[in-house]
Amino acid sequence: MRVYNFSAGPAVLPEEVLKEAADEMLDYNGTGMSVMEMSHRSKAYDEIIKTAEKDLRELMNIPDNYKVLFLQGGASQQFAAVPMNLMKNKKAAYIVTGQWAKKAYQEAKIYGEAVEVASSADKTFSYIPDCSDLAIPDDADYVYICENNTIYGTKFKTLPNTKGKILVSDVSSCFLSEPVDVTKYGVIYGGVQKNVGPAGVVIAIIREDLITDDVLPGTPTMLKWKTQADNDSLYNTPPCYGIYICGKVFKWIKKMGGLEAMKAHNEKKAKILYDFLDQSKLFKGTVRPEDRSLMNVPFVTGNEELDAKFVKEAKAAGFENLKGHRTVGGMRASIYNAMPIEGVEKLVAFMKKFEEENG
Repeated sequence: MRVYNFSAGPAVLPEEVLKEAADEMLDYNGTGMSVMEMSHRSKAYDEIIKTAEKDLRELMNIPDNYKVLFLQGGASQQFAAVPMNLMKNKKAAYIVTGQWAKKAYQEAKIYGEAVEVASSADKTFSYIPDCSDLAIPDDADYVYICENNTIYGTKFKTLPNTKGKILVSDVSSCFLSEPVDVTKYGVIYGGVQKNVGPAGVVIAIIREDLITDDVLPGTPTMLKWKTQADNDSLYNTPPCYGIYICGKVFKWIKKMGGLEAMKAHNEKKAKILYDFLDQSKLFKGTVRPEDRSLMNVPFVTGNEELDAKFVKEAKAAGFENLKGHRTVGGMRASIYNAMPIEGVEKLVAFMKKFEEENG
């Protein structure tokens, strides 16, 4: 039996995509073999990766002067790749709104001067700081954000004023959840294991003028964006099967009506859960309302024993992976694209029942 999987990542994938992949597991498109077994240089695989890129470009309306790279190493490897490829002046501005932005900031310090220009650490990252007029150094090479904070459930609703500097954004947990204006960014990248595919792939969308040979000394060949761009993500064997699944998810999103339809679907789901939290006497959300994520919803009862009881009983009722991150405690429901509305409705019904019995 399929459970309702509220995991923050690796996370729920569309059921029809999984069924399609299962049907093709032993024989992809008449090749007599699985995508797992085929050469990344084969005609069949070339079509898979090129179609995936084409569909992603259409979904996000990616301009021609941006490259799409399918990479390995997860988003965390880009914490190093970003400064290695972009830190010409050895200085960058970081907005620290959670654990992943903090890790990226700490990594950047290895390669140059990383300047923390804003942070929400003072209130356990429960809000997005005002980024309309930050003290961004004149010689900063870029401004870095993590756009949706998986652990803390916050989301940038307005992009920071970068004072003309390149914006680099980690979008791992809000990738393809709503329309995005790619031209506002120099680099958008994200690990796919939350909203797009299985773990093992990171997609980077990079403006072409930022892809050069002028990188920091000692940058590994594999971490030079130019290496990957010049070879159409095929410099070495890419994560073939993961990219194949991503391609299927792109098709599924297109079939669902694209990113506008996805946003409406996600807003509807999130409203059901947030509306309940706002009127509940037992449960409460941990994020400032105007900064709430559509993807990750942390909540608590205020009592650790009761939180643990809720997680245990929810699991028994078929709601998996609701335990919150250790730095926040309580619970977290990740309601990515593939989470059906009825999953959220049933969770809220269960929470109501739990509140009646334990309130």
